[in-house]
Amino acid sequence: MNTLKPHVSLNVSNIDASVAFYEKAFGVHATKRRPGYAKFDLVSPSLNLTMQEAPRTGVNASHFGVQVASTEDVAAAWTRFKEAGLVTKTENDTSCCFALQDKVWVEDPDGNAWEVFVVKGDTDEMGTGVAEVGTSSACCVPEIKESVAKAPAAKKSCCG
Repeated sequence: MNTLKPHVSLNVSNIDASVAFYEKAFGVHATKRRPGYAKFDLVSPSLNLTMQEAPRTGVNASHFGVQVASTEDVAAAWTRFKEAGLVTKTENDTSCCFALQDKVWVEDPDGNAWEVFVVKGDTDEMGTGVAEVGTSSACCVPEIKESVAKAPAAKKSCCG
């Protein structure tokens, strides 16, 4: 699996104040800005940091993840998770955080959601699909209740 970088998604109460803080802390501008959303795609340290505006709940982390290079890498992670007996949820061609993605989700024993995902392109939508139903997050964290019986679709490339 070609791992590109770790991913952390934060819930923030004021997106403008958070962006200003992280721009100062990292010394770079946000890579992507949309209403209620920002992304820092850092080279050093290697990190995909996203944040979405959400009411304070006492939980600031939305979810964690590992960005990979291809849909095949997502499928390989799904296979590894299934062989290890972990409950998974897959999403193919889903719009999440203004990006078209394929992903597989697992949840740790404390309920922390982890995704392995590939970004296939940009979209104009924060998020769509079943992943948002029943969640309090503004973006892309599914409730993982049952094992999904099929693997993510392996494709040759996002453009092929």
